[in-house]
Amino acid sequence: MNTPRELFQKRKARVRTALKNANNGKLRLSVFRSGKHIYAQIIDDAKGVTVVSASTLDKDVRGKIAKSSTVEAATFIGNLVAEKAAKSGVSEVVFDRGGYIYHGRVKALADAARAAGLKF
Repeated sequence: MNTPRELFQKRKARVRTALKNANNGKLRLSVFRSGKHIYAQIIDDAKGVTVVSASTLDKDVRGKIAKSSTVEAATFIGNLVAEKAAKSGVSEVVFDRGGYIYHGRVKALADAARAAGLKF
């Protein structure tokens, strides 16, 4: 029987495989969420580099959010990553939710990034 971690890894691999088939050279907005924090990166898979990143651990973010494990914090990170992406010239990405369900903090981050001008 598969453990929850193994099931998560299978979902993550399934999502990544589908993204690689459909991305057409676009950059990837990858989301990682832990119990306390949320992280977002825009990654160029062709070059293997992170173009833009934002998380609730950044020093400039810590003072602006009350608690780092809330939907409000995820919304703030979504706005921040979209603003940084616009400054670096990135306007279109593919959303990589990892193995997480598109709900709660992951959905809030995605919606905020879209509202701030990032297209996916």
